[in-house]
Amino acid sequence: MKKRVAVLPGDGIGPEIIEQSIKVLKAIENRFGHQFELVYGDIGACAIDKYSDPYPELTHKICLESDAILFGAIGDPKYDNDPKARIRPEQGLLKMRKELGLYANIRPVQIYKSLSHRSPLKEEKIEGVDLVVVRELTGGIYFGEKGRKNGGREAFDNCTYSDYEVERIARLAFELAAKRKKRVTLVDKANVLETSRLWREVVTEVHKEYSDISLDYLFVDNAAMQLVTNPAKFDVILTENMFGDILSDEASVLSGSIGLLSSASFGEKSPLFEPIHGSYPQAAGKNIANPIATILSLAMMFEYFNATDEAKIIREACAWIIEKGYLTEDLSDKKISCSTSETGDYIVNYISLL
Repeated sequence: MKKRVAVLPGDGIGPEIIEQSIKVLKAIENRFGHQFELVYGDIGACAIDKYSDPYPELTHKICLESDAILFGAIGDPKYDNDPKARIRPEQGLLKMRKELGLYANIRPVQIYKSLSHRSPLKEEKIEGVDLVVVRELTGGIYFGEKGRKNGGREAFDNCTYSDYEVERIARLAFELAAKRKKRVTLVDKANVLETSRLWREVVTEVHKEYSDISLDYLFVDNAAMQLVTNPAKFDVILTENMFGDILSDEASVLSGSIGLLSSASFGEKSPLFEPIHGSYPQAAGKNIANPIATILSLAMMFEYFNATDEAKIIREACAWIIEKGYLTEDLSDKKISCSTSETGDYIVNYISLL
């Protein structure tokens, strides 16, 4: 297999966790005889500093010409803490999603038995949890018209969806559910929002083509409550952009650390693979961040390439170090925890020596 991969480390801990993912990629390359061309690009705060643009044209070109994209994280306090900042790192991520047409974000949530005590929920509550959040990624309030009026004393953010945007993400959710437990839960706020009523209409219509899949509906506030009271009831959660952003972060803590959750974004052009966490600037440069989510995102990339054996061994390696307790400080119960680079080394060794 020969593939070209765009590598966008980004800000904060992004370069450190991406470095570990690349180590694992090279281990897979060596073991299975693949060839990967890695092309690096700037995004986020580092791109603003260099190009005055959080997603410069050069980076976009790199992404367009690649078979897949590995992305770290973006965000920097010098922009995050400045409410008057004209350009923000997060604008780069939104721009990338929009220009690449990455409308579908897939976020799986699984529980590692040896870490069940790390969950904020009782162990019996999280037993059997295996769910996926399917989040629409290029519409809604994040991309709607926004602005100020009345001399800047009023602000607005419009939430807009078309039936086409809803239909394409709904089909993906039903097709994903068909390979899992055959259940889809649509999360919305149809008792209040017109966009949510459109979602219900379109998803209900699409469901007629998937009669073997069960479909139920939850208002977002109820869904948020049930994610912490009965998370094992969920299989595929389908929802719009902002609700998906919030609920997937809530679901991530079920596993004990946001540093364990991977994600993939698909659409019209090159797919994107990334951890769901942010740039964690407080840990940047300290070699303490958990790289497992990024490495599991790499496994999702191999699944996209139909390289199932490669994906499987990456997942086995991650599960093995978790079971053995070779953990970074966010998960370790020991006085001495593993560093970011040591975690990557353990996973590489497993892949290389198995």
